[in-house]
Amino acid sequence: MRRSGIRYDADREVVVTAGAIEAVTAALLALCNPGDEVLTLDPCYDAYEAAASLAGARLVAVPLATEGDRFCLDEAALRAAVTPRTRLLLNSPHNPTGKAFTAAELAAVARACLDHELTAVTDEVYEHLVYDGAGHHSLASVPGMRERTLVVSSAGKTFNVTGWKVGWACGPDRLVEAVLSAKQFLTFASGTPFQLAVARMLGDEEAWMAWTAELRSTLQRHRDLLRTGLEQAGLRTYRGEGGYFLQADIRGASYTDGTRFCRDLPARAGVAAIPCSAFRHSPHNPHTDRLVRFSFCKPADVVREAALRLAGTWQV
Repeated sequence: MRRSGIRYDADREVVVTAGAIEAVTAALLALCNPGDEVLTLDPCYDAYEAAASLAGARLVAVPLATEGDRFCLDEAALRAAVTPRTRLLLNSPHNPTGKAFTAAELAAVARACLDHELTAVTDEVYEHLVYDGAGHHSLASVPGMRERTLVVSSAGKTFNVTGWKVGWACGPDRLVEAVLSAKQFLTFASGTPFQLAVARMLGDEEAWMAWTAELRSTLQRHRDLLRTGLEQAGLRTYRGEGGYFLQADIRGASYTDGTRFCRDLPARAGVAAIPCSAFRHSPHNPHTDRLVRFSFCKPADVVREAALRLAGTWQV
């Protein structure tokens, strides 16, 4: 994690996993006891609830707030959800909203963790896919957080090799040792040739920085292309600050139910999307009913055609 300024001992503070989800799952299995609570932000990636359940813990999802065309942290709601049995699971850049948490928001999360002595697991698989020059901020880089944070990432999103299933978790040796105690019974070892390839790439900083810069630039253009098509179709969109997802409000297409919209969309426009309600875990987050998630990690001609079809179907 040289770019973030955080240093880890490769022998004691890093564990390689079969993808990021194995790292998250092993972390929750190792760090949670039955009856504990895993606090995350809603909507959230669906694997988190499964991982918490496997550990005998309960997922507690705090809704993200909205402000204009962006999602934002509700610090008061986050703090109100903390109990003596809380562990924190933070995803940034965030799936499914495309939100990248700001340094100020991470400082607020850190205050809650430090005040309540919380252990944090951060899923940062989209760390190199942050747009508009904003840059990625890791919770572990906030003063006081390195020693209580396990940072998860992977090669899959950064290098377009999702099928290689090479992930890792970095953190203080006590947390990494705990993760290893669970991980060794999930997969003892995996993808050794792929690990060597990833290590070779990461060892050439100039090469991988050039690669990620080009990928980021390409995806930002695709985001803007898709966002234009959605806006021309009358669908209000959110920024898509990181990752490769855009959230759109489907009320401009005379829908109020995202699930129904997504079922009708392939026949009407030849385009597919996922209702945001599929990622909702909080009963207090009803606004996700009107949001759907579009992805722009496709070739330029595919994104362009999708944008044209959407604009032509609901032209305003």
